[in-house]
Amino acid sequence: MKSSIFIPEKINVGYQERKDTYTQKLAYIIYFDQTGKLRKETSWNSWRDNKIENNIYENEPTSGFVLNKKAGGYSSGWNHRQTYVRVYDPRGFEFEISVPNLLYILENTNSIKGKGLEGDFVYGWDGKDLLLIPTSSPDYVEISEFNKVIQNKLKLKGKDLKLGATYLTKDNAEWIYLGRFDKWERDYKNKIIDENGSYSYPFANKGKEYFFKRESSYGDGIETIKTLSKFIGVVSEECVENYAELMDKLEHSSYYSPIDDSKDEYVSYTKEELEETLEKSYWKKLYLENNKRVEIRKTDDGKYYYQIENPNRNSSYGWGRNSNEPYYLKVEFENIEKLIEELKPTYLRKYLKNGKMHSEEK
Repeated sequence: MKSSIFIPEKINVGYQERKDTYTQKLAYIIYFDQTGKLRKETSWNSWRDNKIENNIYENEPTSGFVLNKKAGGYSSGWNHRQTYVRVYDPRGFEFEISVPNLLYILENTNSIKGKGLEGDFVYGWDGKDLLLIPTSSPDYVEISEFNKVIQNKLKLKGKDLKLGATYLTKDNAEWIYLGRFDKWERDYKNKIIDENGSYSYPFANKGKEYFFKRESSYGDGIETIKTLSKFIGVVSEECVENYAELMDKLEHSSYYSPIDDSKDEYVSYTKEELEETLEKSYWKKLYLENNKRVEIRKTDDGKYYYQIENPNRNSSYGWGRNSNEPYYLKVEFENIEKLIEELKPTYLRKYLKNGKMHSEEK
């Protein structure tokens, strides 16, 4: 379970009369956030029966919850209803949880026939989704600590930031502060077309932003923001040990310095490099001496080829098409040495205006 789940201090419970429940009342539960604002109030008001008085409860650990029955799990034309499980709250109403939530509960506590779920529970929200959380679960301590930080309502200002310090976001992610700089991005509203008909987009200065590094499964992990509203706490004001390494990575980011297309460098492949890159991909686009790109493929018998348009086919479509001819012809090479000898393939290195290498398309 994610530790970024929000556990509110108070919940607000609205009802509909339902004969298929033990209590004759099915509940829709919403909550007050850390600022005191009632979340999801509009949909809650449109769902509940205003003739039945709502209840506001402290979201304290509570025991006595009982599993009731399955709900939903059907599809009729446009009307689709996911499977949920109804649960009895000892304060006299029933509500619904998802099947993944139920499985998590049963991993961390017991359901005793005739007595219900063992232990204490609190309500939590993962985005818009309600969760019933057993306080006996190992995640509960971490979730509670995260929520204590949220409830403190930290207001971080630019002058408070320290280089290399680590800060906590609302998503319970740790970001390391690198500094405040001009941010550069491609301006896709202004296309530049050169004399050969090729086009590119210039970089534009978007103004000063705060630069951070966070662990990321994609890209370079560099994040930029204009305001600090996403931060809720300070993890450590000590400068991280690899701060110099992070700054070096930042200096290779196109957010920090724009890409300079005039510095493009085409580098010849070695045999080993080309063999490695072609083994990784079913196909690979390479640059030739005239910077033209071709798509190289390796066959099962160890040969290599790329395709060219068939000059004997009069037209790709419409009148005059010679349907007996294929659209493309193969240009084949017996081995990688022949490919290198005849095509002299290269890969592209891109550089930033500050002279740092940004990327290479090996």
